[in-house]
Parts: sequence; C-alpha cells; structure tokens
Amino acid sequence: MTTAGPKRILVAEDEVKLVRVLEDYLANAGYRPHWIDDGLKVVPWVRQEAPDLILLDLMLPGRDGFDICRDIRSASRVPIIMVTARVEEIDRLLGLELGADDYICKPCSPREVVARVKAVLRRTAPETAPSDESPLELDVRSYRVRTGERQVELTTVEFHLFHTLYREPGRIFSREQLMDRIYADRRIVSDRTIDSHIKKLRKKLAELLPAEELIHSVYGAGYRYELQLKDPG
Repeated sequence: MTTAGPKRILVAEDEVKLVRVLEDYLANAGYRPHWIDDGLKVVPWVRQEAPDLILLDLMLPGRDGFDICRDIRSASRVPIIMVTARVEEIDRLLGLELGADDYICKPCSPREVVARVKAVLRRTAPETAPSDESPLELDVRSYRVRTGERQVELTTVEFHLFHTLYREPGRIFSREQLMDRIYADRRIVSDRTIDSHIKKLRKKLAELLPAEELIHSVYGAGYRYELQLKDPG
C-alpha cells in the first residue's frame, strides 16, 4: 500500500539503459522508482503495491501496454503515462480511450519524463484544484475571459471549446471529442475545423497572457490546457 513519504513510481520498461537513467533522475527528483520488465508481472504488482504513478511502455514482453492499461483501469485510477515509439494516431487515440493520462514518445529526455511525471501527479492529486491556480476567469453569461482588468470576448464555439479544455487541466482531448462537445447537433465538420478554432483562440488568449502558453498540441492525439511559460527562444 502507498504510505506517506516519497511517491512510488512504477517503471514498466524493458530497455535496461533507459531504465537506469530514469531511475536515477526519478530518485534525484524525490521519487521512489520500482522497475518491472515483464508485462505479465505489472498488474499483480500494481494490485498489491498501489503505486502513485505508472510509466508504462507499450511494447513490453509477455503482455502489451494496451492490455495492461485496460486491466488496471477496470479497478484503479492510478495515473498512467504511456511511453512508446509507436506514434501512429490510432495507437494514441486507443490509449487515451483506455484511460492513459499522458504520452511520452521515444526517444525521450529523462528531464522531460520527470517534468511530465510531476505535471500528471499535480493535476491528478485529489485535493488540488487546478482552476484556482489559473489567473483566468471565465464568464459563462457573456462568453468573456478575464484576467485582472483585461478581457477578451470569444465566439460561442470558441468559448465552449476553451471551457471544455479549461475545466480539466492536463487532459488530452481528441479533435473528435472536442467536436462532440461543442457541436450539440453533431453536424459534419472537418477535423481541421477544430484546428482553426484553436488558432483563433490562442491568438485571443495571447492578448491576456502574452508570456503564457495555455493550449498545447499533442502530436497525433489532440489538445490539452495547461498553464506554462512560453519558451523565450
């Protein structure tokens, strides 16, 4: 069982060199990593030990990551970050439907892995309220977004799109999921319609917080809302 102290991170991965580096970086960041390289051993260990987060490789020997994720999600909401070299869109979307919280593509920087672990743990912590940390205020009556004395007015579609992302910080929404949520009549529209709305939405939000990156593209999967400083470079 998980107890107070360093959060326990299961690294389900069969690339030994990668694991050794990740273990060092995770330990240096204050986490307690545990390594499993056999897909058949992951679910029994998770059920017994209840880790705080799982880094799950898709291509484990014995049992693949999709089956493992599906099995774990049937009984647990433990955060899962899938690590994969398979970037095909269908794999990514299938993984999200199974309940993965995020993706990392190989080859990956160990610093990025640690940063993503921190971000997922932060947004899935049961006692946190991510929206309280946001400098933005949404007015559902006027379709305006405010920060301090500044505000921008959004179109109906833009507001519903942003509201959907804003209510669940860090969650990745596919274009299809966003279309289902903002078009109540389920009209036939192109995937690129969402991209066009996102582009306009980003431009308006940049007027409020020019130094912040709010809406992030996730390659092959969709979009997520997360407050981050823009890269000055």
